[in-house]
Amino acid sequence: MEVILRQAVDKLGHPGDIVKVSAGYARNFLLPRGAAYEATPGNKKRIAQEKERLEAAESARVATAQEYANRLEQVSLTFSARVGEDGKLFGSVTSADIQHQLEAQGFPEIEKRMIDLQEPIRALGVYKVAVRLHADVKPEIKVWIIKAS
Repeated sequence: MEVILRQAVDKLGHPGDIVKVSAGYARNFLLPRGAAYEATPGNKKRIAQEKERLEAAESARVATAQEYANRLEQVSLTFSARVGEDGKLFGSVTSADIQHQLEAQGFPEIEKRMIDLQEPIRALGVYKVAVRLHADVKPEIKVWIIKAS
């Protein structure tokens, strides 16, 4: 199924791009979220006229995300956790934990799904965790895991 993107989508394209995706992905993800609309002949003609406006809006979103990313890169989160003999945590630090601490530090816009943590952190140390603000803007924050006293 062909769709026209209304906003940037990771690993798919930028606003105004006409991309071919599976019908289920379009029907269940892209269309309901307003990230794309069907590529009918009428919509293709309209997108040619709309492309400049979409690119301007997208560059404004990227600029806003970049400003936010600059603030976010200054953040350093510290978690104190109980630790076993070999430096492994009793439990783990998840993206939800990181999101709660970011919210406490004044970043309420960051959602749990935006935090790019492949698997929970289960050991002491310093970790760099990426945050997906936009398809093109992914700042990294420092997460310190220290031993609880």
